[in-house]
Amino acid sequence: MTLEHTILLLEDDTDLIDGLTYSLSREGYIVDVAQTVKTAYACLETREYSLLLLDVTLPDGNGVDVCRFVRERGSRTPIIFLTAMDEEVHVIRGLDSGADDYITKPFKLGELCSRIRAQLRRSGSGDVSAANRFTSGALSIDLFGGGAFLNNQPLELTSVEYRLLCLLVRNAGQTVLRNTILDALWDGNGNFVDDNTLSVYIRRLREKIEEDPSNPVHLLTVRGFGYKWRRENE
Repeated sequence: MTLEHTILLLEDDTDLIDGLTYSLSREGYIVDVAQTVKTAYACLETREYSLLLLDVTLPDGNGVDVCRFVRERGSRTPIIFLTAMDEEVHVIRGLDSGADDYITKPFKLGELCSRIRAQLRRSGSGDVSAANRFTSGALSIDLFGGGAFLNNQPLELTSVEYRLLCLLVRNAGQTVLRNTILDALWDGNGNFVDDNTLSVYIRRLREKIEEDPSNPVHLLTVRGFGYKWRRENE
């Protein structure tokens, strides 16, 4: 990690701003602060950022709108939501708008830094391996291009959803333990992740790839252990 990494922090809590700015600067990041949605838009027009930290509720709008703005411009900049609302509906809104991850206030600095490092390391690189494409029935994953397709139609996936899908398809027919998934997706620090986080991602992924998400035939739950991608001939 170098000083090249610049973070936009959209937050209106001055105490949190002071703490995060000081702590992230000590970690070597350059931090730009926006306390309103209007200021965040202005920052995005004038500078390229390595990562965005977005609060949900702001005086003149919300971070979800900023996230949508960034994604509609075609940017894949990693986005992490900072939210004081742990209700599932707010988590889903953030993920649907294109966010890569979320963290619920109050949080530990170590947890946030771990999430940031994971997103920065993976942004723009995808899950590259010797094989550039996986296929499973109507699903195909382009590892080189970092995209997934269902019936030849592109799937709109966040980076976490994409990595989760790759992990499961690569291990098709095998149960991938919950802790293994958490460690793989969150920088080896699965203990930091809220209990319902993985369940939310699994459900959102099912809604995008399963014909009937309530009765999945591909992305299966192995109760008490983890999840499994069902092979076509199983």
